[in-house]
Amino acid sequence: MKIAVLSRNTHLYSTRRLLEAARKAGHEALVVDHSVCDLVIEQDGPSVIYKGEKLMHIDAIIPRIGASVTFYGTAVVRQFELMGVFSAVESQAIVRSRDKLRSLQILSREGLGMPKTAFTNFSKGGEKQLVERVGGAPLIIKLLEGTQGLGVVLAETKKAGQSVIEAFHGLKARIIVQEFIKEAKGADIRAFVVNNKVVGAMKRQGEEGEFRSNLHRGGKATVVKLSKEERIAALNAAKALGLSIAGVDLLQSARGPLIIEVNSSPGLEGIERATGVDIASKIIEFVENSVNKSNHRRKTNIK
Repeated sequence: MKIAVLSRNTHLYSTRRLLEAARKAGHEALVVDHSVCDLVIEQDGPSVIYKGEKLMHIDAIIPRIGASVTFYGTAVVRQFELMGVFSAVESQAIVRSRDKLRSLQILSREGLGMPKTAFTNFSKGGEKQLVERVGGAPLIIKLLEGTQGLGVVLAETKKAGQSVIEAFHGLKARIIVQEFIKEAKGADIRAFVVNNKVVGAMKRQGEEGEFRSNLHRGGKATVVKLSKEERIAALNAAKALGLSIAGVDLLQSARGPLIIEVNSSPGLEGIERATGVDIASKIIEFVENSVNKSNHRRKTNIK
């Protein structure tokens, strides 16, 4: 089988691990930088040009699409899908998960637990009402385009919250406002889902005085055993967004697990080191089984 990992950086831990796991399983594996692919759309059908050559005989792709290139990256994934290539994460699911507001709306529709969230247009003078709608201070203010903890602010007083919201609105920056879950104590849980199974989970604890638990911001990761409620919440969140591979971030609260984000390109380094689980190989196994099932269905239809 020929597997292409869509990644802009061959040296990233996650990219390297997926290549290693694919080759260990006996597959041909290569890295394709999706940001420099050209897409050709014509009557003869869609094709992908990479480094001047048409990519041929690819059986599966594993998208590792960065947030900064979501639009073009998902266009490349969609092109491969239209060519009949299996994608470990569907293009439309990536688009859903990258839109923080849309993903929360979907999770809310499914009745999944989450911090109370409010969103508004750039309404002048509406800052006070927005703060009140999530239960007052303290509260969390997030840029819709922020990643890895960037663009996330903790406002400890109502006045501070109103001032930050007003400042963001003045810059025409889209934000969501969320209630602060005090009992989480600066920690969250990352559940790694592959093909409707939680294959690993870790608890991330922020540094002292830091409310963000992201490992990129100095957080520490330890293995954790999920409760039945947490496991179900993680699986339902990934399913609601149509993600076969997902990193589901949860907060532990007095009213049960609350989903704060679902990541369509979750990193492998933190979770593999914290849990000791070979998650890269589990992803390759999922790809193998999916391609084999697809080929079997195709042969059966031909007969």
